[in-house]
Amino acid sequence: MLHGQPGSGADWQQVLARLPAHLHAIAVDRPGYGSSQQAAGGFAANARAVLDDLDSRGIRQAVLVGHSYGGGAALSAASMAPDRVAALILLASVGPGCLGGWDRLLAAPVAGPVCARVAWQLTPWFARARLARLARLRGGPLDPAEHVNWHIWGHARSENGPLWRTFLAEQRALVSELGQLVSLLPSVRAPVLLLADRHDTLIPVSTARRLAEALPDARLQLVDGPGHHLPMRAAGLVADAVTSFLAAVDARPGAEK
Repeated sequence: MLHGQPGSGADWQQVLARLPAHLHAIAVDRPGYGSSQQAAGGFAANARAVLDDLDSRGIRQAVLVGHSYGGGAALSAASMAPDRVAALILLASVGPGCLGGWDRLLAAPVAGPVCARVAWQLTPWFARARLARLARLRGGPLDPAEHVNWHIWGHARSENGPLWRTFLAEQRALVSELGQLVSLLPSVRAPVLLLADRHDTLIPVSTARRLAEALPDARLQLVDGPGHHLPMRAAGLVADAVTSFLAAVDARPGAEK
């Protein structure tokens, strides 16, 4: 399970708790986040990190579940090593048409580093202050599914360098590598489940629709309400979708058990 940007493997905790025991799920910190000692990089670098991690665990083949930026990493891994990826489940994934003006600004040579550094100096502090104020007003702790954006920005961390550098590296790669990733979509032969909210304000639902059109074996499931952060705002829905999709994949003639 590959988290978004920013994020950590802990973003999947609620989903992991709802998956059936026979699904052996692993949620990792992507390069540049949390406890990962690997430098941040783009889709290809993240894909290589996934494959290296599978090797280190003795896993020959896996289903990759990617949220947002993690979806791009999962797609890249499926293209890079198709025999290692049994299926893909992409939640609000990056893809065709997902770039906005802010993405391009953050990838710019001079403005990008300035914006990234300022954002990472101010936003986490503001997010933690906002959460603390909301908790005081309520008189108790907040549920993890509430104010997810603030939780993610307020508690993102890296033990291997400042997060603004991770953010900058990923934004530059998003702009420079997205076209190549999109060109590889027709070569992805693994079955794919695409899960997206019709009203996602970070990655438009049109991106999910275009992914469904470009991928040879894809199914699109649209939802209403959770927004972009599906693993934390709709953990039950995500767990049910993962379980049902993998059961359908296993039921296919000739599927490897």
